[in-house]
Amino acid sequence: MKDAEKGSWVSRIAAFQDVKTYAELNWDGSFEDYLEIVRKNPKVTRTAFQRIYDMILSHGKSEYIDNKKKLTRYHFFSDERFGGRDAIFGLDVPLMKLVNVFKSAAQGYGTEKRVILLHGPVGSSKSTIARLLKKGMEEYSKVPEGAAYTFSWLTDKKQPDGTVTKEKMKCPMNEEPLNLIPREWRPKILAELSPPESGYTIPNGCELCPACRFVFKELMTEYKGDFAQVMNHVHVNRLIFSEKDRVGIGTFQPKDEKNQDSTELTGDINYRKIAEYGSDSDPRAFNFDGEFNIANRGIIEFVEVLKLDVAFLYDLLGASQEHKIKPKKFPQTDIDEVIIGHTNEPEYKKLESNEFMEALRDRTVKIDIPYITKLTEEVKIYEKDFNSRAIKGKHIAPHTLEMAAMWAVLTRLEEPKKHNLSLLQKLKLYNGKTLPNFTEDNIKELRKESVREGLEGISARYIQDKISNALVSDKGEGCINPFMVLNELEAGLKTHSLINNEDARKRMKELLTTVKQEYEDIVKNEVQRAISADEDAIGKLCGNYIDNIKAFTQKEKVRNKYTGIYEVPDERLMRSIEEKIDIPESRKDDFRGEIMNYIGALAVEGKTFNYRTNERLHKALELKLFEDQKDSIKLKNLVSSVVDKETQEKIDLVKDRMMKNYGYCEICSTDVLNFVASIFARGDAKE
Repeated sequence: MKDAEKGSWVSRIAAFQDVKTYAELNWDGSFEDYLEIVRKNPKVTRTAFQRIYDMILSHGKSEYIDNKKKLTRYHFFSDERFGGRDAIFGLDVPLMKLVNVFKSAAQGYGTEKRVILLHGPVGSSKSTIARLLKKGMEEYSKVPEGAAYTFSWLTDKKQPDGTVTKEKMKCPMNEEPLNLIPREWRPKILAELSPPESGYTIPNGCELCPACRFVFKELMTEYKGDFAQVMNHVHVNRLIFSEKDRVGIGTFQPKDEKNQDSTELTGDINYRKIAEYGSDSDPRAFNFDGEFNIANRGIIEFVEVLKLDVAFLYDLLGASQEHKIKPKKFPQTDIDEVIIGHTNEPEYKKLESNEFMEALRDRTVKIDIPYITKLTEEVKIYEKDFNSRAIKGKHIAPHTLEMAAMWAVLTRLEEPKKHNLSLLQKLKLYNGKTLPNFTEDNIKELRKESVREGLEGISARYIQDKISNALVSDKGEGCINPFMVLNELEAGLKTHSLINNEDARKRMKELLTTVKQEYEDIVKNEVQRAISADEDAIGKLCGNYIDNIKAFTQKEKVRNKYTGIYEVPDERLMRSIEEKIDIPESRKDDFRGEIMNYIGALAVEGKTFNYRTNERLHKALELKLFEDQKDSIKLKNLVSSVVDKETQEKIDLVKDRMMKNYGYCEICSTDVLNFVASIFARGDAKE
């Protein structure tokens, strides 16, 4: 490639750079410049908790009512900025509790002195929440409203040959530049720069870290206490959080006890520099690069925090309560950071039973992160990973992900104490469905009586693994269906590492049978609707039914459209429709009255009644029409290899509707029709 061509490629790549944004993110200036920034915008001096709370709110929120309970959904946890890659579903209540901890800490009400502990079963999104918060802090520090600043020292250094060069030393702990103002001077200057009503000030009256304190004292001595002269050596710069660069975001996870010590948290001596500075207690001969050091001003995540050796947990006590750490050979050093850890239940039970760890328990705010117990939210997890954009060359039949999610949720639910309620019905109530004789108050009671619901059961990871197995197996022929995935789920139970109880394994299999029966009902209904999808026929049937119940409720007669003669309402027609949705004889008057009142209410609003707006009536009409038409298609003939031309045309029409209306492909629509046909064939055989 020619040099000119190389240059053109580099130029084309360089054109993507936003020079203005780069300049903003790499701003630097004098201490005086920074004080002017603070005067105009005191928010730049926020504590770590204030910053993380503002970051979450910056993404917006929405409120909604769930079973008479007002809930808030924080859009930050939808991860829209990154296309929903780490989106959290179905955990609005635990996330509300977490954000309330941040809110309380931001206002200085005490929770800023606590370790935030995310507690829950494996695969319940604890790590994802921590990752989202770290990622969010990174992105927030890059936008104007999230701007933060730190500083460097520019000093003279005498070389061995006698020449003097300029040496730049960054503050190793990314400190707030206002820490440079001696503590006794702060009240007066901050009253003008950052008045109390702004709500922002230096966190906890922090002092400089040992390294910066050493340089500050050296310069004060050199300039005989002239603070202004010392500040000429200070360069303030924009602080951009970055986990990869270990700036403002730290991550610590347990390793083998022999290969890990507390210096990984608080820094260690730099033995190469001892010869240069003459002492291991000189802060210039110390690396303030422990996770607590580099996470200052931001957030530190402790992975599986309770698996840490006890010696490490002691470091957490001072870090949380006092906001101080103790580097080797140095005094206690101020820190300002959000400390968040996560743990599974077995480790937490050990903490509870360890009387020597009462101090840590007392400094911990535990947030339970359970499994999802709402079906539609669980389905979203799998739709995020298994969709037409991500899966090429294979079609996922309708209800495949839904049935896998249904089984997962069922394993997490506690058996209802009400004898007239099944576990599947409980799942449907949680999912927003209405059942006769169950109110929103009943659902609240169900949740209250289920103390451990969501803390046990099958994780989403297991489901994802088995869906992947089904996708790569050679059984699918271009399409996978619910039975393939359910079979994978069942086969995996034999070797599931977290199921060591035969009774639990048996219960899981029984729940798979429940899901398969529910799937049968769903596909039977879809095939029935596809067969009876003649909108004109449904419309005529609906009109006929409405005319009859109107006459019935008003004690009038119905005019026969063909004979013109007024006749009594057709009780047989009305009951044949109502029985399809289990309206008993004793409630037929009430049901008919409800329909007429609904039509009347629409008329008052100037709206026209449409059967599609009433789900129960719509279903009843479809089932009635299916009953009237199914014999013309003779579904049971589908299991035969010989089908006459007229029947085949009707079957093709039904398949076309299945593909158009419900998302089936040629393969799975044929499979479903054959499956439903075999069900009807079994039913006829029983009769």
